[in-house]
Amino acid sequence: MNNLIFILIIFQAILLSCVEVKQPADNVVTVDVTKNNFPKKELIIQDFMDVEYIPLQTTDDFINQGLVQAIGKEIIVVINRTGDGNIYVYDRTGKALRKINRKGQGGEEYTYITKIILDEDNNEILVHDHHIKKIYVYDLYGNFKRSFSYRENTKGWPYTDMSNFNKTNLICFDEYNDKGRAFVLISKLDGSITKKIDIPVKVLKFLMKLQFDEANNRVNGMAPDPYNTILPFNGGKILLDVFSDTIYTFMPNKTLRPFIVRTPSVKSMDPEVVLILRLLSDRYYFMETVKNEFNFESNTGFSKTYLMYDNQERSLFRYTVYNGDFTIKKEMYMSLLRPANDNNESWQRLDAPQLVEAFQVGALKGRLKEIASALNEESNPVIMLIKPKK
Repeated sequence: MNNLIFILIIFQAILLSCVEVKQPADNVVTVDVTKNNFPKKELIIQDFMDVEYIPLQTTDDFINQGLVQAIGKEIIVVINRTGDGNIYVYDRTGKALRKINRKGQGGEEYTYITKIILDEDNNEILVHDHHIKKIYVYDLYGNFKRSFSYRENTKGWPYTDMSNFNKTNLICFDEYNDKGRAFVLISKLDGSITKKIDIPVKVLKFLMKLQFDEANNRVNGMAPDPYNTILPFNGGKILLDVFSDTIYTFMPNKTLRPFIVRTPSVKSMDPEVVLILRLLSDRYYFMETVKNEFNFESNTGFSKTYLMYDNQERSLFRYTVYNGDFTIKKEMYMSLLRPANDNNESWQRLDAPQLVEAFQVGALKGRLKEIASALNEESNPVIMLIKPKK
């Protein structure tokens, strides 16, 4: 990518090679990243999570790429990847409600949508514009309410992740602050920091590789697939700094608890191996590892290992997860899942052309088959919503 800041914000991931897990009495999972040779499990997602399919209605004004920003109790907020500024609002069944676009250069307008946070407690949507380090606040119909810059910003860098925390605060990752990166709570009214959450970090590095391009006099950067550093889980927030030896849970009462500890220390590894989380259920923790190295000549690197911790067996496994709504073995990729809200729900986009093809060859069943029968290749995506079983 030509824009290094864009690389730093959009691309992130983590590394590791092989691991062994032990579960001590205090329920903190310990991961030894020097071990390997794990048994493999095959799982059906419907066996341990509820799955709902939401076809996004397609009209002349509602044609989009299905990049979900939030799925609330009543509405779904979707944007495109093109940077056109459109915000599409659907109800929970996928019915098109309204389209909002406040992109521009005016005082009430964003220049770019990095992320949208849906705040149902206050009936607001908050648009993070990382280019100018501001947050714009609108009501659910797109009427401007207020905007604010980061009152205590990040030494010129924008926050790299942002999520709703409570009625008055957002939680953000101040990753590139050279005075010490941390997670912070910031006010939804003016952006001021209301609490700093320090995470012990052993090595101040980043999950990417840079190379200076002399011919074009610029720095090129590569990074693995994006991942979330703030994940909702069981009422709290998982805080993931990939260069810390501990993954923490930050609770609603603002206490910090260790969740997963990795050994040996990331500081002792070259190249570093770090651990990230993708999907968390009551029984299974789906993890991903990435090695922090990249060869620009061969365009290869960031090798990954996909792992799953079984809370019941207290052991680590390699895994394959299938979607049970296919008549064939259709693998699901945990790295494609993204948090939908604070209720431990996650989403994945299913594109219409692939669903139409699967329907035509008889590869679908149940509700997904019914939905696909009404699609064509120009239809909007179908959102697969994955949530804990009741």
